[in-house]
Amino acid sequence: MKLSLHSRVKRALVGLWEAGIPERYVPLLLLGVAVLTYGLWLGRVGFYWDDLPISWIRYELGPEASRLYFSTNRPVWGELYQITTRLFPHVPIYWQVFALFWRWLGVVAVWGWLRLLWPGHRSLALLAALLFLLYPGQNYQWVAFLFSHIFIVLFCFVGSYWLMFWSFRASRGAPFLTVAALILTGLHLWMMEYFFSLELARPFFIFAFLVHHLPEKTLFAWPRLLRETIQRWLPYLAVFLANVLYRLFVFSNTIYQNVLVDDLRANPTGTIGWMLGKALTDVWTVTVRAWLHVFRFPVPDVDGLRATVLFWGVVLAVGLLVAIALGRPEAPDRRLALWAIGLGMVAAVAGSGPYLLARLEVTLGFPANRFTLSFMLGVSLLVAGVLHLLPSHVRLGVVVVLLALAAGRQVLWGSDYVREWNTFRTLFWQMTWRAPGLTPYTTVLLNDRALLSTSVSGSLPPVDARVFDFYADNSLSAALNWVYDPEAQRDRIRYVLLYPKSRLGGSLPALERGLPLWFDYIAGTFHGNTSQVAAFYYAPPGCLRVLDPDIDAVNRFIPEETLMRQATALSSSEWILPTGSARPPEVFGPEPRRGWCYYFEQADLARQQGDWEQVVRLAEIAFALDDYPNDPTERFVFIEGYAHVGNWERAKQLSVEAWRVSKEYMAPMLCRLWERIAAQTEPNAAQREAVMAMQAQFACQE
Repeated sequence: MKLSLHSRVKRALVGLWEAGIPERYVPLLLLGVAVLTYGLWLGRVGFYWDDLPISWIRYELGPEASRLYFSTNRPVWGELYQITTRLFPHVPIYWQVFALFWRWLGVVAVWGWLRLLWPGHRSLALLAALLFLLYPGQNYQWVAFLFSHIFIVLFCFVGSYWLMFWSFRASRGAPFLTVAALILTGLHLWMMEYFFSLELARPFFIFAFLVHHLPEKTLFAWPRLLRETIQRWLPYLAVFLANVLYRLFVFSNTIYQNVLVDDLRANPTGTIGWMLGKALTDVWTVTVRAWLHVFRFPVPDVDGLRATVLFWGVVLAVGLLVAIALGRPEAPDRRLALWAIGLGMVAAVAGSGPYLLARLEVTLGFPANRFTLSFMLGVSLLVAGVLHLLPSHVRLGVVVVLLALAAGRQVLWGSDYVREWNTFRTLFWQMTWRAPGLTPYTTVLLNDRALLSTSVSGSLPPVDARVFDFYADNSLSAALNWVYDPEAQRDRIRYVLLYPKSRLGGSLPALERGLPLWFDYIAGTFHGNTSQVAAFYYAPPGCLRVLDPDIDAVNRFIPEETLMRQATALSSSEWILPTGSARPPEVFGPEPRRGWCYYFEQADLARQQGDWEQVVRLAEIAFALDDYPNDPTERFVFIEGYAHVGNWERAKQLSVEAWRVSKEYMAPMLCRLWERIAAQTEPNAAQREAVMAMQAQFACQE
């Protein structure tokens, strides 16, 4: 009887599930899951966090500046950038694909050596590899310029294990494989310190390999096992010790200092106790707390409809792929599960080494969650072992749900990165609209927090939140120089952007005029003065604003902790040039639609020049748009414009509209605005009537 297409497909899927995916197709499966999880936003994400300063230094200041930048912390790793940046241009999409490739290759390597470690247990190796791929404790995949190079280092680490186990199994070519494994070991140790202490877990994995491949597991075999473990580990130990000597006597990282040695000398008992407690706390954080992240589901009003649909689509697709790939669950193997848990615990504790030595905090928040990279291997084995203890009929369901939701969690993070890239680009487009040029050696101050709307529609109340989650001020400094000085040289860095809260007392000595100010880009240094400052405030979806010293000192819409109200005392628009060639580079994308914010920025620039007729012309265009101000203070420039041309009724109308947004917050600012209008406009009956009416409306003190 001829079967229908539906029946044939159903029978094929059932057969595939019964047998599991053939091993030759596992790399393709892992690639498919990687693309579904991390590849859907390709082309819509950009440069983030340290992507910007590192890439700006390399591409704009030149290869020698890049070499100088890495000379203080990771010089060997810096040479890797010299190679890769000659291959790819300064365009995000190339680096996004490059990062995805190396992440996938690292996962294939993990799966490869776990197959060699446990050859008869394919599902456990595949499960651990999938957990490693989808680990929800870090969300750095889209910081691609930086992390593509970190994933190369990660591949060197896990690849060294793959080649090592392969050499143990090889009948021919074992010396060649061992040498290759040692080269990868040396590369990851000399390039970065993230996986440095994980080398101490290597003998445990060698021991596990020998145990699982020993024909006769008797009590008398254990001394031989230990002896052979040490013999096989010795070449890798020699490379590790050579690196320790190098770091002690040849090169010391000047950014992350080893402070633990001094603590041990001063208080050995207390320090050892702290180390044990800290290691266990870190393991709890990167396992239980990290995996709880997967139970955060999208909220359409916050995450958007597109991200919500993609989330559930990826959850379903990855869940189906995982179910088919793992096939019918194997019966629980308690001994194997305990081995996985034990090795995972050893690797997880060993992974905490760099952060114990430097007393760095391991958290799940950006940017510190990058430290969880060194825990990923241990956590993946630990969780895989725990799941393998579950009854067969329960395990597959738990695994599918956990991995599918982990993929969805990463999709939501990708959506956050897309949104932030758009916010970042909007910031610099608006800045160039408002400031076509900046006087060289101007310091730009910007808020790191703002009162932000929690929904696109504005139906939810605003909250005090970070403006950017994935950019620090040094990230924005690089972009500022890229926009305003595209021909920058390392001995002539003309601009810096600082968050006052982060830099006060350091690069920003005080919020007082006349103080020298400098910022070290490592590849070059900016020298300025607190008397040459332009302060901006950005609270999207509101427009970027140059702070007004007369008014914004009492602006309670600016959170106190940003110190931006105090920064108004330094701010002056005189450093903003009305003409100039500033323009975001091509990778920032095309100019946004010229809506309300474009005309606001142009009007504020015209106000700076005293061109009140132009302010009013722009007002007529702006208020005719299907757009509106998102911050009541955006009306102020137009209030002044109408007042200066004698249209007092329109000036009063806009003032009352702004006041009604928040009478308590707006009244003090409107009083100061009308005080300035009274001082700067020609006195006449209409002017006096308008000024008096507004002072009475807002209960101003005369």
